[in-house]
This record gives sequence, structure tokens and C-alpha cells, in this order.
Amino acid sequence: MNRAFNRKKDKSWMHTPEALAKHYIPYNAKFLGNTEVDQPKGTEIVKDAVRQLKFQRHIKKSEGQKTPKVELQISIYGVKILDPKTKDVQYNCQLHRISFCADDKTDKRIFTFICKDSESNKHLCYVFDSEKCAEEVTLTIGQAFDLAYKKFLESGGKDVETRKQIGTLQKRIQELETENSGLKKQLWNLEEQLVTAPAPPAGSVSLKPPMSTDVFDMVPFSAVTPLVPIPASNGTPPPPPTTSPPDTSKDLFGAEPFDPFTCGQADFPPDIQSKLDEMQEGFKMGLTLEAAVFSLEPLDGRC
Repeated sequence: MNRAFNRKKDKSWMHTPEALAKHYIPYNAKFLGNTEVDQPKGTEIVKDAVRQLKFQRHIKKSEGQKTPKVELQISIYGVKILDPKTKDVQYNCQLHRISFCADDKTDKRIFTFICKDSESNKHLCYVFDSEKCAEEVTLTIGQAFDLAYKKFLESGGKDVETRKQIGTLQKRIQELETENSGLKKQLWNLEEQLVTAPAPPAGSVSLKPPMSTDVFDMVPFSAVTPLVPIPASNGTPPPPPTTSPPDTSKDLFGAEPFDPFTCGQADFPPDIQSKLDEMQEGFKMGLTLEAAVFSLEPLDGRC
């Protein structure tokens, strides 16, 4: 995992793992907004986004609009952005989708992170004014990301590639079972046609060649020739042969079809598998933490 925590290496994490795993850490901030960016990482990328959103916020402020306040709830499950009064969730940013986080190293107010939108898959840069606790928020997001990645590995993330191969194998087996079922039905139809074929009328000349015999004067075995039932030893007539079609739920050897998802611990349906793949890609990209200078004159007034 590519994590740029070097500038923080002399700092320890600020919270206990239990606080982020079982609960969340709340922060109050002003939300300048979000804007689309063309890269998942980069100091210059977020600087441009901060400049753009600050400019828009100053225009709105001149029109009498206040910068909205929000509550951030940070845990191993993501960063939630809520209305502080109603507690309505405005945005829910999952940690594996957050790729870059930076704070202002000059006045400790502005911090920002880049998150990939779950619906549009576009990269959005979120910008906040956190009243001199920007670095603390950035560190908390970094710690939550670190814990979430470890939890992902413990819960089976290491086996994602193996599970993908099993899923491909299962799909191929299902295709073969479908093809096998079709062949069985064709064979059954041919047998039915042979059994129910009408007998030739009396006096007609049959074009069917006489049945040949082998060297022991026996009729050769044929896979499509109906077997003649043997009379029971007590003299009672045998039951009539059944004509039910073969059990297509079994394979050619009479065994139940192999289902890889019932074997071992790889019990993940396709929708869960796709989510695992997405999480793996997100954690593989990693989270980069940086300190930047967001003092953008002449737009450095309070929002």
C-alpha cells in the first residue's frame, strides 16, 4: 500500500483503535464544497480546487450566503458529512475511495481530501475550514484508513484473487452443466423416437437390414437399445419400464454438480465479490497525506 505518512512519522496516532473501530471521532467544520478533479492525487490538484472553491465561496458570501457548517464523523467505515442539527448524512465517503488528504501547514484551518464518487466514479475534492484543527483531522483520516486496511486483510482481502479465480471456474462449470443438460435431452428425445416408432404394416417389405450378431451369435450391445427386463424369480411379471427423463441435476457420472462456493471458505456471491475487488483496488492505491500551503492571496479571508 502506498502511504505517504513520512511527514507524520514523528507523530503517533491520536486515537485508540477501538474509538475508530467501534465508534467514530466527530469534528465540526465549515464546508466550502466539492469540485471534480482529473487526478486522484497531487498537491497542485488540491490547491487548484481550494482556490476555485474559495473564490466561489467569497462570491456567495458577498451575496449574503453563509458558509454551511457540517459535522464530520470519522471511523474505519468512512468519513460521513452530516448536517450538525438534523444529523442528515449529506455525503458518505468510504475510506478505500479516499486517495489523497492534505492540510494547510500555515494556519491549520483548511484541509481537503480527494474521494472517488461511488456512482459517477469521478474524483471529487472536498474542502473544509476546520478552525485550526486541520492537521488533527488529516491524521485521524490517515489512522482510520490504516485500521480499515488491516481489517480488510483480516476479513479475507488476501484471498480476493483466489476468489476471483473460483468465480471464473464456477461460471465455466455452469456453462458445461448447461451444455451437458442439453445433450442429455437430445439423447432422451432420440430414445423416445426409437421406442415409439410405429411398426411396419403387414406384408410390407422392411428396408431395415437384419440384425447382425457377433462371433458368439449374440446381438451386439447398443447404447440406444432398450434393455429387456428379466422376469422375477417368483414368477410375477416385472414392473413396466419407466420412461421418466434422466436426472439433469447430476453430471455424466451420476454425481451432483460441483459448486466451488460450497467448498472451503470462499462463500461470496458475485455482488459481494465486485465490492471486494473495488476495495482491493482502492487500498492498493493507498492514501497519501501531505501538508501544503493554502494561503491563496487575495482570497485568504475567513469563509
